[in-house]
Amino acid sequence: YTSFSDLSKQTIELTEPHRDRGGLNPRRKKWKYGFDKVFNPVNDQADVWEGAEPLVQSAIDGHKVCMFAYGQTSSGKTHTMIGDSVNRGLIPRAVEKLFASKKEIERSFAGNVSVSIKVELLEIYNEDVFDLLDAEAGPKGQKIKIRLNSNEAVNNVVVEASSQDEVQGVLQLAQQRRCVKATKSNSESSRSHLLFTVRFELSSLTNEEMNRQGVLHIVDLAGSERLDKSGSQGTLLTEAKHINTSLSALSHVIQKLQEKSEHIPYRDSKLTYLLRDSLGGDSKTLCIVCCSPHQAHFNESLNSIRFAANASKVELKQGNKVDV
Repeated sequence: YTSFSDLSKQTIELTEPHRDRGGLNPRRKKWKYGFDKVFNPVNDQADVWEGAEPLVQSAIDGHKVCMFAYGQTSSGKTHTMIGDSVNRGLIPRAVEKLFASKKEIERSFAGNVSVSIKVELLEIYNEDVFDLLDAEAGPKGQKIKIRLNSNEAVNNVVVEASSQDEVQGVLQLAQQRRCVKATKSNSESSRSHLLFTVRFELSSLTNEEMNRQGVLHIVDLAGSERLDKSGSQGTLLTEAKHINTSLSALSHVIQKLQEKSEHIPYRDSKLTYLLRDSLGGDSKTLCIVCCSPHQAHFNESLNSIRFAANASKVELKQGNKVDV
């Protein structure tokens, strides 16, 4: 059972499901956490976008920004990030804002300023990194060897997009190529992490000081899952182990950032390795935690909320923090 009765304080309260205690006092534990935003089942995609939009503006202004969705399988992460034609998610709404800003900036400076929008799409599947924009993309397709140049992946395909529709076409192609399979927990379970990166580059013909590049990473994480519930075997079991291991590595990085440790274990997984310039330093980070309200998933939801509580305590440089 999850109570959303105190939304004015942006808090969430979780109450342990009832269980038979053999005639003893039916005590039920309660947990209460506070976050920047809490959304209940009556909120829609537009409400979530309202909370995330300021970070997209930060990318337009030249900052490094990372937004990621975390939670168990089937909790609604992909719907939140991508959505559908009726209920658009964060990615299509962010793309719309980026192109609207491009148009407004170029119009305001009467041709003296140009803005380019470049898109990348990577998939991390079983700790291998695939370029979803490669002609042979997908779990059985082209792997890219991870090399870093100024904390960025190289050798992958980068598309300079001229319109919002072009980016939408890229996203649809990526969704077709992404690894999705059925488990007992979810009929369409994402078996990989999806990293959608947009680079917003502004160049001035008359004033070099105006030149800037903002980077927006939007990450749809594969869902954590309990193997006894998902019924994963064979290939599904291997996938689940890799997913859980990389999510544990992300949790460990968040923990070390919270503790302000001198060593942050970014190299423990490909996911944190690729995102290390957007999870620390002077970047801006938004964590969206998706939870299932069903009592059968209470323990998984509680673990997700605990992860969010730790993430919300992380302080980055220049007074930034992780918004949750």
